[in-house]
Amino acid sequence: MKLTVLGYYGGYPYRGQATSGYLVQEQGFNLLLDCGSGVLNSLMTVIDPLQLDAVLLTHYHHDHMADLGVLQYYWQLKTGKKKHPQLTIYGHTQDPLNFASLTMPNVSQGLAYSELQSLDLGPFTITFLKTIHPVPAFATKIVSKKDNKIFVFTSDTAYFEGLIEFSQQADLLVTDTNFGAAKKGQIWHMTSQQSGKLAQDAHVQRLVISHLPQEYSLDKLQRETQQAAGDIAVIRARTGLKIVF
Repeated sequence: MKLTVLGYYGGYPYRGQATSGYLVQEQGFNLLLDCGSGVLNSLMTVIDPLQLDAVLLTHYHHDHMADLGVLQYYWQLKTGKKKHPQLTIYGHTQDPLNFASLTMPNVSQGLAYSELQSLDLGPFTITFLKTIHPVPAFATKIVSKKDNKIFVFTSDTAYFEGLIEFSQQADLLVTDTNFGAAKKGQIWHMTSQQSGKLAQDAHVQRLVISHLPQEYSLDKLQRETQQAAGDIAVIRARTGLKIVF
């Protein structure tokens, strides 16, 4: 399995870098996981978007789906050979209006996923866990059918203990790490310390911190996370980062 980071900021793009978006590849299958602001341009530097097999959205906040509409227009207007006649886009149905927008006649087809059952998608088996966020959002666990490698993406969430079991023994964990360790009060994203502790408690192999803040030292954020993660390698997301596992 290979992960390529296409965008990593939370909330809004910053200094030319996109918000959340990741390309997950295995055996020639191309899955776009979230499609935030600026992600389409990043994707075009890696593959032709017409070669996507599917898109999966963890939730419908704009920093995770802002470029979906222009991706649909790309599929509608761009000349070239498409891998599939229509683009398949997976989303949850707890927001009917946004779910309906996934379908664009003759361009894309929206399909539902559910926390109650696994999704069989190409070379992957995908399961979901509802997170703690102001809108329905779902952490995703993507398991390779070939070698059982595990990739977990927390999506946007406050820390809760259910993430530990969901992330157990992951070969790669990507966490929503939007705050420094000292952040207090009601928060809808994890702190650096919480991300590191989650990685350690879940016994993961590697941790990538993402959904990063624009106005906090990212070097400090990484140091704080590493202190909490112990011996687990902590990697800071950046555009174009590729991890094969």
